[in-house]
Amino acid sequence: MNDLSRRRVLGAAGGLAGATALGLLDLTPAAAAVPGAAAGTVPRPANWRGTRSANGWKILDAAPAHPIEGSGRSVQLAEGDAATLLLHVARRFHYEIDELRVGDVTGHSTTRRIRLPHESNYLSGTAISIRRDAYPLGVGGGLYPHEQVVVRDILAELDGVVAWGGDLATPQESHFELALGPTHPKVRGVARKLREWRDAPGQGAGSIDAFAPERLATVASFRARGAS
Repeated sequence: MNDLSRRRVLGAAGGLAGATALGLLDLTPAAAAVPGAAAGTVPRPANWRGTRSANGWKILDAAPAHPIEGSGRSVQLAEGDAATLLLHVARRFHYEIDELRVGDVTGHSTTRRIRLPHESNYLSGTAISIRRDAYPLGVGGGLYPHEQVVVRDILAELDGVVAWGGDLATPQESHFELALGPTHPKVRGVARKLREWRDAPGQGAGSIDAFAPERLATVASFRARGAS
């Protein structure tokens, strides 16, 4: 854990209490592999056919490596808005949850053998996996409460443009993907907001307090809208 994330954890007790009161945390113990079809099974790999991934983006033969600011790491992603959005997720993980190490983040893949449709989004460079081995497919409850707060804040901040694998029927907590297609206006709008933050001092990843009461309230409102 880096110094910034350590300071935030030490100061997060009040924020965690607020998040619990708002119902933002899943405090169930870490789960074993999901056992039955009702809970979501992990099927055998199959070939993904077609020219687009499950989220509607074009499958790529190759994708460039993009640096993850402040971490010394990089990840292969589709260029443009897709990279802007997913790099923001990776940066916030690095600054607020734990520093990224070699091999922690993977993106574009050319392997069409997938187990569930969301994994096809790696083929289009529109998904990232952070610590795939630590948070594998079919296992939930792997994040600590303060880490859940940060993840929920990221999702609300990106206004539903990015989805988290922890919310899937068969969870994969390492997985983050673009939830909307390339022509959706939210994709362009949220990516533009992130680029403006990147160019302005004191905004964006590294300057956010996910435990601030107003941000917890925003997350609660965002989740309520999604559930309605």
